Formats: sequence, C-alpha cells, structure tokens
Amino acid sequence: MSNKSAEEILALYQRHAAAFAEQRSRALFEKRWLEKFTARLPSQARIVDIGCGNGHPIAGWLIAQGFQLTGVDGAPAMIDRAREAFPQQRWLLQDMRQLALGETFDGLIAWDSFFHLTRDDQRQMFHRFKQHSHAGSVLMFTSGPEEGEALGQLEGETLYHASLAPQTYRALLSEIGFVVVEVVLNDAHCTGHSVWLAQRQR
Repeated sequence: MSNKSAEEILALYQRHAAAFAEQRSRALFEKRWLEKFTARLPSQARIVDIGCGNGHPIAGWLIAQGFQLTGVDGAPAMIDRAREAFPQQRWLLQDMRQLALGETFDGLIAWDSFFHLTRDDQRQMFHRFKQHSHAGSVLMFTSGPEEGEALGQLEGETLYHASLAPQTYRALLSEIGFVVVEVVLNDAHCTGHSVWLAQRQR
C-alpha cells in the first residue's frame, strides 16, 4: 500500500475540519479510559495532547478536570478551532513526527491520531514519547488490533490508518522505559478501540 495517503492526512483534515467537527462524536465514549489515564496523574498535571484536532471532546474534558493542557496538531484549521474554543490553553501547530518541544509532561495522549502514521513513523514516535516524558509520566494511545494497514474515508476521501503488532508496541514501550499498565484490543466498551495505557518507570 502506498504511503501517499499517510502523507496527505494533515491536508485532508485541513480541508475537512468543519465536517470533522460536525461528525466527531462528543458522547465521550472514551471517558472510562480517560479516567484511568488521569487517575495516575498528579493534580494539575501537565498533559500534551498529540494530534489534538479541534480540542473536542478529549482536550475539553481534560481541561475541565483542571489539567494544564498543551495541544499539538499539524492541521492549522484544527488548531484554530481549538484556540477559539479554549483560548486559555496552549495550542501548537506542529506535525507530531517532528515533535520537539524541549520539555517533558506528566501525561502524554495520542488518541485516534498516532494510528494515522505509517508503521515506520510510528516506530520513530517512541523516541519522541521518551523525549517528552520523565519518570512517572503516563502515556495513552490507540492503535489497531494487529499489524497492518487500513483505509477509511472522510468526506469521500481516503483516510489512512496503520498499526504495528501488539508485541512490537510492548517492545518499543519497554525500550523507552515504559511499563504497560493495561491494554485492551477491540474494546467493546469503547466502540471497538484498541487502547494502550503505560507508565514510565520511576
């Protein structure tokens, strides 16, 4: 499968930011996992939302819990919407593949974003997770249930997804000092998402 679709993801979200905002569920089906993530964080923790989109609903929920949020996304239209909705937070326009903020965070989340990268780019992201974490930092991301690539659609255009094998994610997390706290593949209680929760060893 060509990587062309993966390279065009940001342009796709830029073109269809308004449609995405209308279609993205705000039912917060992710809440159970968000609660598991935040339960491991100190109060007023600093969180980086990698691939934050327009800030709804995940960043908004985290902000409402009193956390200090930095949102990162590579589509200007998404960042503009997030800034408009939550002007008191920090929103940065940056492709996650070049993430280099020069600081660490108590929590790192990449929900329904990291899985748009090619498998090679996903492997490289673990170095960036390490660079932006410290002892005790919590990481949560979504993946596919097995290694492979899949194509979806957004407004009739191809939407690329990829995943590594579960054992590969475990190995990559171990290499950067993270221990898997919980993983559920095809979680029936979270619309079939495959979710990873890990914490960096102290």
